[in-house]
Amino acid sequence: MTTLVRPAQTSEGKGVGDSAVRPDGLLKVTGEFAYSSDLWMAGMVWATTVRSPHAAARIRSIDVRAALAVDGVHAVLTHEDVPGAKTYGMKVADQPVLAFDEVRYQGEPVALVAADHPVTARRAAELVRVDYELMEPVTDAERALDPHTRSIHEGPNLVRHVKIRHGDMAAARALAEVVVTGDYEVGMQDQAFLGPESGLAVPAEDGGVELYVSSQWLHKDLEQIAPCLALPPDKVRLTMAGVGGAFGGREDLSVHVHACMLALRLGKPVKMVYNRYESFFGHVHRHPAKMRYEHGATRDGKLVYVKARLVLDGGAYTSTSPVVIANASYFVAGAYAVEHAEIDGLAVYSNNPPCGAMRGFGAVQSAYGCESNMDKLARVLGMDPLELRRKNAMTTGTVLPTGQPVDGPAPVRELLDALRDRPLPETESSGDVRTLPGGVGNTTHGEGIRRGIGYAVGVKAIGYSGGVDDISTARVILSVTAGKPVLSIHTAAAECGQGITTVQSQIATTELGVTRVVVLPADTRIGDAGSASASRMTWMSSGAVQGACRQLTRELLRRAEAATGRNAAALALRDNAIVDIVHGEPVASIAEIVGSDTLERVYEYHHRPTEGIDPERGQGNAHIAFAFCAHRAVVDVDVELGLVRVVELAVAQDVGKAMNPLAVEGQIEGGSAQGLGLALMEEILVDREGRVRNPSFTDYLIPTIADVPPMPISLFEFAHPDSPYGLNGVGEPPTLSSTPAIVNALRNATGLDLPRIPVRPEDIALNLG
Repeated sequence: MTTLVRPAQTSEGKGVGDSAVRPDGLLKVTGEFAYSSDLWMAGMVWATTVRSPHAAARIRSIDVRAALAVDGVHAVLTHEDVPGAKTYGMKVADQPVLAFDEVRYQGEPVALVAADHPVTARRAAELVRVDYELMEPVTDAERALDPHTRSIHEGPNLVRHVKIRHGDMAAARALAEVVVTGDYEVGMQDQAFLGPESGLAVPAEDGGVELYVSSQWLHKDLEQIAPCLALPPDKVRLTMAGVGGAFGGREDLSVHVHACMLALRLGKPVKMVYNRYESFFGHVHRHPAKMRYEHGATRDGKLVYVKARLVLDGGAYTSTSPVVIANASYFVAGAYAVEHAEIDGLAVYSNNPPCGAMRGFGAVQSAYGCESNMDKLARVLGMDPLELRRKNAMTTGTVLPTGQPVDGPAPVRELLDALRDRPLPETESSGDVRTLPGGVGNTTHGEGIRRGIGYAVGVKAIGYSGGVDDISTARVILSVTAGKPVLSIHTAAAECGQGITTVQSQIATTELGVTRVVVLPADTRIGDAGSASASRMTWMSSGAVQGACRQLTRELLRRAEAATGRNAAALALRDNAIVDIVHGEPVASIAEIVGSDTLERVYEYHHRPTEGIDPERGQGNAHIAFAFCAHRAVVDVDVELGLVRVVELAVAQDVGKAMNPLAVEGQIEGGSAQGLGLALMEEILVDREGRVRNPSFTDYLIPTIADVPPMPISLFEFAHPDSPYGLNGVGEPPTLSSTPAIVNALRNATGLDLPRIPVRPEDIALNLG
């Protein structure tokens, strides 16, 4: 059940605010949707990757002769065949296209094989002989920081140290009457998206290449690909192929350069598709983290200061680690007012798999640490954990540890109150084993089951921060087909399953009154739309499409005024017609006003400027906006077996404006489910040699429909003053608070500290046994 809570001043607009049907929905649930792995072209060849079995080794030599001798093999490429720059990267170009001096993690690409058939390519890849000189891998993040530890790259193994110093910590310590300290750890989580990495590269007649690929950010891909191919950007053209989810795992390159290299070498279309095993090595993961939190408070529960040290393991290459650790550090204090803060966030290199963007982008780790320590503080104070949160809840005007005041809505108390006032689920008494922890696989009948309740709140910045000029571009084209107006929308916005194409169509209907809307495929022939990340895409793309549509509106009303003699100020666009808003009557059809013309407008949308934080004290107005979500988890725990059933996961979230309420609900449910996975089951296990032990969905567990509980949702719409329609980001905040709410409920049920996630059965049963 979803409760939509709207302030009285919020108005409904046609199109925007409706639960519009997604055009890709039916195709996806019936299995007919064309993903990038379904691409096919006559004469194409198949490619695969030779990957390192070692996490740390020097490359002495690579022998490809046996692979080339296989019938049906067209090419085998190594680093010597890279036509341009040998390295690329999201923030720092430190990741080799193909390893040339050493390998720094298990699964690093070393060579490429193209053949007539994918099985032939894989068999030939097994014949590539690489002579490795093994080195001792560095797999412990704390050890990596030791100056005596071997460098993964030249220089220290520190990617970035974020320092935030706010207020007067010496004075704060004197004021604090109660101090609690906790050490917390987060495992490495995989995005577990639906479709593995895949793409089709096609050589072009002008010597360039066209790439059809699943991605989150086409223009950032282009920026990295073109130098590696030694081609100008206008000769590398990217088009978005069907994406089966992303969650940050498609921001970095995967098949992109490799497929293009082979296509240019062979003059043939080249298709690359990772299998699920290879996909675990082919994209970045969520950073594992070790954190120490210290909260100081007065005896009545008023927070005085927070001190924290966060160490995030970025793995072998930089990727987005510099901004992930910044984001984690920004929100160490959580959704609370704290006047004094001392925060140190460190991201490090290791020989573990590369880590980068994943839904929540660092704020997930710090939210878990903060919310866990808040419950610990509540226990020491003898205070209700919900009331402790309400007492310290952030409000509009609260100054963050970075010195920035929150100038938009900050309805933290309202979210908590909605959860407090929602009735708790009843205790099951049916005896149905499906309602017990462990389900039908359980070996007991309800003995030793305890119920727990836990709360958590999350806060995260929306959009790019730290002085980055966020941008989105849209082109809208209005024409008449079969006597009816048709609007085409062209952007590079990545549709990753979040529904941005539907929202764009809704905006066009709202702004122009045109009911026939076509959203063209996203590609690099239009200006940058930025990444489908940071919960920014709806905000930024809506601003671009709205701006372009409003330019067209002005032109249509100008023409209507000239054609009808009516004052343009008294006219509006509605239901494919020009309407006199005073008399409520149509005066002309849009088709008549457009005639045989094609009207086109391009609009480039920017959000308000931000600034970087200073390196010494971490102060600065780094963010454009903030989004908030709160969860209440109810769990049943079989303390004898350590099995857990999440009975209910209630959510309260401010979304600014629910552009498409049904899609918003889906985003919240999906983010909450990923948070549940991190709390109880999801972790990539990496041994001391840097080897991944569970690269399959047989051993890497994700929630199924049997694990996901009812999620009653309360949606609040506190309009943000700076965004189109007052909307705010939706996708990431549920991932922040769902995990700690579940673990806090487990602590409530068991009395255990449970400092590490995911919580495993042995963490409960062995400690209580």
